[in-house]
Amino acid sequence: MRSILLRLLVNTLSVFFTAWILGDAVYLSGFTTAIGVAIVLALLNLFIKPLLVVFTLPATVFTFGLFLFVINAVVIMLADSLVTGFTVANFWWALLFSFVLSIISSLLRNLGDQSSETDRRY
Repeated sequence: MRSILLRLLVNTLSVFFTAWILGDAVYLSGFTTAIGVAIVLALLNLFIKPLLVVFTLPATVFTFGLFLFVINAVVIMLADSLVTGFTVANFWWALLFSFVLSIISSLLRNLGDQSSETDRRY
């Protein structure tokens, strides 16, 4: 349970910082909306994204996996339509949002992994 809450916190902070970095192209009404976006993105990535990947497998293979970026942008646009208080300007900003979100999430997860590894040593 603690791991799920920690992952939710990391994703929420990632959404919040990504919206802040991208400025006017992404509107986020507040931190509670960032929590909602993180939950909706997690659910979309769990249920919808695998279906999109399977249906677009030929395009993904043909583009050597680059079409997965398009799928990520589509998932961001779906979250935009599902969460009130969260708006992405257009598809290209959604694509950039997914890039920046993945980078920030990776950095925060690595930061957390390093601190927990330090705790285990002592």
